[in-house]
Amino acid sequence: MTEPFRRLDADAIAARVARDLPDGSIVNLGIGLPTRVGNHLPADREIVLHSENGVLGMGPAPAPGDEDPDLINAGKQPVTLRPGAAFFHHADAFAMMRGGHVDICVLGAFQVSVDGDLANWSTGEADAIPAVGGAMDLAVGAKRVFVAMNHHTRDGTSRIVARCTYPLTGLRCVHRIYTDLAVLDVTRDGLVVRDRIDGLDHATLVALTGVPLRAG
Repeated sequence: MTEPFRRLDADAIAARVARDLPDGSIVNLGIGLPTRVGNHLPADREIVLHSENGVLGMGPAPAPGDEDPDLINAGKQPVTLRPGAAFFHHADAFAMMRGGHVDICVLGAFQVSVDGDLANWSTGEADAIPAVGGAMDLAVGAKRVFVAMNHHTRDGTSRIVARCTYPLTGLRCVHRIYTDLAVLDVTRDGLVVRDRIDGLDHATLVALTGVPLRAG
């Protein structure tokens, strides 16, 4: 059945996240969709991108053919540098994360609960990633945690759930969720809809999500 609205693609989700990043913020971009945020940063703001492998001041992805194999982010993707960028040991990068020096991290997710619990490293399958990695440190160390993901799995199951069923990355750590359908804030009173795509009404969004949502 064709939906009467057009879902955002990955770049549109990333651009929507980039719109909300404040001037002067230190931001870590997780593996996957979140890395695209670096390609959509507003030109009128200074946003400093941090990578857990020891880079501060990353720019957008390089043009095809301009990749430097020695210049990568934590997901092993080629990156560029902005003026003033710095390199350091990854232990220092983690100290920045754990010490509360990262203003915002943008992570992908398999599931986010209505309470802001995050599951983003394993589905429990036999071929799953063997360890949580730096996501756990970011989830508890960043001042604010944004999640960027598709609203549903490939089989149509909502990734926003009453309770996570996958192994957890962090408890009550997510502040805002960006999907191909909406922007949701995690509050003490539940999930609040801050934005919806054109053509999608609140009642339909609630039905597609499967958990209570308050209109913002």
